[in-house]
Amino acid sequence: MNQLEAYYNKFNEEKRLNSRHGQVEYYVTTHYLKQYLKQLEEEGLAKSDIKILDVGAGTGRYAIPLSEEGYDVTAIEPVHHNLGRIRANGPKVKAFEGRAEKLKQIPDESCDIVLFFGPMYHLKDKKLRLQAMQEAHRVLKTDGHLFISYIMNDYSVLMYGFKEHHIKEAMATGMIDQSFHCTDTANPLYDYARLEDIYELSNQAGFTREKILSADGPANHLRQVLNALDEEEFELFLQYQLSVCERPELLGAGCHTLDILRK
Repeated sequence: MNQLEAYYNKFNEEKRLNSRHGQVEYYVTTHYLKQYLKQLEEEGLAKSDIKILDVGAGTGRYAIPLSEEGYDVTAIEPVHHNLGRIRANGPKVKAFEGRAEKLKQIPDESCDIVLFFGPMYHLKDKKLRLQAMQEAHRVLKTDGHLFISYIMNDYSVLMYGFKEHHIKEAMATGMIDQSFHCTDTANPLYDYARLEDIYELSNQAGFTREKILSADGPANHLRQVLNALDEEEFELFLQYQLSVCERPELLGAGCHTLDILRK
């Protein structure tokens, strides 16, 4: 069992996604994903003909509902526990064990949309990140779209460094450098990105950017606040985040950034 699998065998990913801060990320991400799916349907494709590849699909948070709506969904997941949950709960999903940097099960130019809602969290090697992007480019049809989620550098610095009082230790040990950029030693499993890192990677892989947005904005910083809101207040927060998520001055400080790219 590798380190990643051992981590996800213990970590309750479904609990995170169903928390209020997790719901914000899901709400915003799904809103944009549905926009692009609607465009494909307006172009004349039936739902059953729209091919979605969910890479690093976790327990199927996106793959299962999309398959139940009638889309042709394939999930690639490296963690056996997660893969078992997809197969148990999503019988319409074609689920395979695999990794983002080697999508050997997927033919060239066969997908309308590829989702990377996990791979860039854990691919710490730059060469593997680029290889994963190149694989997504290979399997996408011309004008197909890649949705990528990143964990942001400054969220980690603010939360782990300052809020949890590890900043002096982290800088003394080289986990965070003098420019407050998380280094490769910051976390053995997670990679943390800044916008310039995201832009460099997409340029190298040959994609065109359509949108980049903060999927959850301040939600992770405001966990206790969100939990104290009544349902009407929380609905207003969801509407607020959706209305401001593309504002450039708010990118980068949230936990998750969603990058929407076109082949």
